[in-house]
Amino acid sequence: MASHKDSQFFEGGRSQNAVNGSGTSHGQWGRAWKADWFSLISIIFLLLSCPFIVYYFIMSCHQYNCSLSEPAVQLLTGKVRLLDIWNKTPSLTWKALILYTSWVLFQAFLFMIPDFCHKILPGFRGGVQEGAISPAGATLKYEINGLQAWLITHALWFATAYYFQWFSPTIIFDNWIPLLWCANILGYSVSIFVWLKAYFFPSNAKDCKFTGNFFYDFMMGIELNPRLGKWFDFKLFFNCRPGIIAWTLINLSYAAKQQELYGQVTNSMLLVNVLQGLYVLDCFWNETWYLKTIDIAHEHFGWYLAWGDCVWLPYLYTLQGLYLVFHPVQLATGYAVGILLLSLVGYYIFRTANHQKDLFRRTDGNCKIWGKKPKYIECVYTSVNGTKHHSKLLVSGFWGIARHFNYTGDLMGSLAYCLCCSFDHILPYFYIFFIGILLVNRCIRDEHRCSNKYGKDWKRYTETVPYRLFPGIF
Repeated sequence: MASHKDSQFFEGGRSQNAVNGSGTSHGQWGRAWKADWFSLISIIFLLLSCPFIVYYFIMSCHQYNCSLSEPAVQLLTGKVRLLDIWNKTPSLTWKALILYTSWVLFQAFLFMIPDFCHKILPGFRGGVQEGAISPAGATLKYEINGLQAWLITHALWFATAYYFQWFSPTIIFDNWIPLLWCANILGYSVSIFVWLKAYFFPSNAKDCKFTGNFFYDFMMGIELNPRLGKWFDFKLFFNCRPGIIAWTLINLSYAAKQQELYGQVTNSMLLVNVLQGLYVLDCFWNETWYLKTIDIAHEHFGWYLAWGDCVWLPYLYTLQGLYLVFHPVQLATGYAVGILLLSLVGYYIFRTANHQKDLFRRTDGNCKIWGKKPKYIECVYTSVNGTKHHSKLLVSGFWGIARHFNYTGDLMGSLAYCLCCSFDHILPYFYIFFIGILLVNRCIRDEHRCSNKYGKDWKRYTETVPYRLFPGIF
């Protein structure tokens, strides 16, 4: 499903001078043009199973004390029926619908406000920024204001929940399942809308890809960058606004519920809030960099991103905090410090690797990485309009160790979140399993795309940097 954890777009830096010429790919790189039977079966399976997986995890916490096996065992042995479980599940409420609608509309409003943070925060790159070049040769501009939206949202949260006390800070946890139905309604509504939009009024018809298979096109998306007007970009909004900004608020609501139930907030809950909060803030501080990642630069916008950002991300990426509400864990000091160090080392690798690639791209290789002039491989690729572009693939710093070494740091941080929950249940460890599968899958998909895009130049690159994630292993 959708993920904010993504690889740096492989174009380490491209020449500002593009020349017309023929090439072998002619923009055929990117999302698949045809759906084979294996892809089709996989997509239908995901469309059917993913909503059930989210419901099963959340239901297991609320009805079975976070046991993933107990509901399945009781169903198989006939102790309960599906209808019994469903009847105990809170239904959609007007309160949840009003809360969720207000939340999304407020985030949409903040999304359209020009950024001021880049004017007052040294080193922050916000305001109007350019994205990556598309297969059709288009380069879009974005208003980067996610950090501003996050700051305004959280300032209002603390003011209204704690100072004015207009509502309890546990409001998200208390309405968690009714809000799930709202998130599903939005996820499916947006997915259907962008599917229809691609047929009747696409933002850029040349960057649309039709396989002719409804299920594949609906899930993986047809339009690369669907927009309403000049600035409302569906992909950037749903990837970086309602779900990601809510992530820290959801964790704060979990901490408030733990305080309400047990009279204290455990150090494990504090660690989850701090470590995941750091990741969210990093996402918004580096939102300009995010424009060059797979999600924005390559993925077409369909159910995979729309529903994934609305439902999968906020509900399954926050399982550690939810688990700690039902099973408060007080970690030994040494163990907590070890988790913190693991996370910080992983974050350092993740951020430094991405910074190296971003610096290399922005300076077109005229920089120093680890105190030396960086090494790179010159590449040429062609967009769909026949224009030939020049690019460079970095093979210095962390990018000389492995082709996706930022993912390695990412996995270390993801494991740290799970370790906060001790080892009594497997539920909070779903996150590391999912992220591991997702990132390996993205390695393979991204490299297939790059192979089609760069041809023999990509082969030279993989020979120079032979490992994907773990040197000597994979």
